[in-house]
Amino acid sequence: MISNNNYIVQAETLGKQVSSPEGILTILNDINLSIKQGESLAIIGVSGSGKSTLLGLLAGLDIPTSGRVILNGADLNELSEDGRAQIRNQSVGFVFQSFHLLPGLTALENTALPLELAGSEQAERLAKQKLEEVGLAERIHHYPNQLSGGEQQRVAIARAFAGNPQILFADEPTGNLDQKTAQRIIDLLFNMNKDNGTTLVMVTHDNAIANHCDQQVVMVGGQLTEG
Repeated sequence: MISNNNYIVQAETLGKQVSSPEGILTILNDINLSIKQGESLAIIGVSGSGKSTLLGLLAGLDIPTSGRVILNGADLNELSEDGRAQIRNQSVGFVFQSFHLLPGLTALENTALPLELAGSEQAERLAKQKLEEVGLAERIHHYPNQLSGGEQQRVAIARAFAGNPQILFADEPTGNLDQKTAQRIIDLLFNMNKDNGTTLVMVTHDNAIANHCDQQVVMVGGQLTEG
């Protein structure tokens, strides 16, 4: 047992295997990790080292072959998919490299959608507030194809923070952006992490970004080493 109320995410002897034409492929092996509320963590490593797989397991988007993840006090192995979805809706925000905005919805509608699905009666007001915080007050009625890449990522960040999640998972959030825009996005993520007390867990290959985090771990061949 590693469960501790000081930690919002814990992984215990976590492993992930998948079938392949060559046989069983081990993606993750014996991962142990604890993240405190309000902390920022960078998971770094080369492509194919298992970073995104680990992030998906920590967030409850996938289930491990062995071991367990405790997310905000809940053992994800003991929950159904609906139960894991409920934990994610209540506690988790996501920012991905590819934005994942719905093209037929405006910035405001994209940001408000998760709140509406959660039954919030303040969805539009909260979405507008978060878009203002990320500097998009003048762009709330624009569609994704009318926004730059950096603006689309800011919409994704506003959407992620709109529900005041306790933890934000970010998977290469600057991977599709130029250097100047990427720096603005990173500053925005860390500022919102600090201002909201939201735990930030970020997959990145950029050591400069990782150095901003409270804690770093390095993925090598599906295993963790300290950063």
